[in-house]
Amino acid sequence: MNERLHSVLAQRGVTPDSLAEVCEVDPKTVSRWLRGRLPHPRHRFRAAQLLRVQESFLWPGRQQSPARSPTVAGSELIGTYENRATVPRDLWLSLLQGAQEEIAVLVYSGTFFAQSNPHVARMLAGRAAAGARVRLCFGDPDGQAVAIRGREEGIGDALAAKIRASLTYYRRLLAETGCEVRLHDTTLYTSLFRYDDHLLVNPHVWGQPASANPLLHLRGTDDGGWFDNYAQSFEAVWATARPWTPDHEERAAHGQD
Repeated sequence: MNERLHSVLAQRGVTPDSLAEVCEVDPKTVSRWLRGRLPHPRHRFRAAQLLRVQESFLWPGRQQSPARSPTVAGSELIGTYENRATVPRDLWLSLLQGAQEEIAVLVYSGTFFAQSNPHVARMLAGRAAAGARVRLCFGDPDGQAVAIRGREEGIGDALAAKIRASLTYYRRLLAETGCEVRLHDTTLYTSLFRYDDHLLVNPHVWGQPASANPLLHLRGTDDGGWFDNYAQSFEAVWATARPWTPDHEERAAHGQD
């Protein structure tokens, strides 16, 4: 029996069925893990992230690689999802809650990011208070890139409206040390969600909303690769983005200086 896995599931209030859903396996597979079967490395990672413990605690002596390991073909790719909507909510939460140094988000509107987690601003502020750097970069609702993307998706000005609505969730972060919110006016080929050495990459397909497009879960390596290329693209967009100043922009929208 894997007593540690039994114990942590009970402490976290996570059922075996929930663990099976996050790991995308049959509940019978989780039953075998509880009886002592060693999961696949991909499943060990997802279980540890969900339960907020080290893999080596759940499976002593079975940890095969450190957080950043030498590059092997495909080693950066932890998992793939048919579309963003199929990514388990628990995965988003566990990555956010486990981030110690870096949280970076690059989107147009990112509406789901707040609507699927009503406590996201408080959680981000908590991560910043614990020492993480939090950077959120949204599309500029008055920019050309958002106007073009809205036309391509067939929703016109609705995308700009979605961005303005999404930003309201993050107003409180502007007063938090370690948190920044900026607006970009650039064409996005992917939405990016970084949590330390984990990166969720959501490629954009022309004319389709981001939620309908695939998602890749990457883990950084010492020798660079996909992770570093995407991380650098975030930095490039961030460097040209402007700080979000809601009070000034609201006055400007009403014709006031």
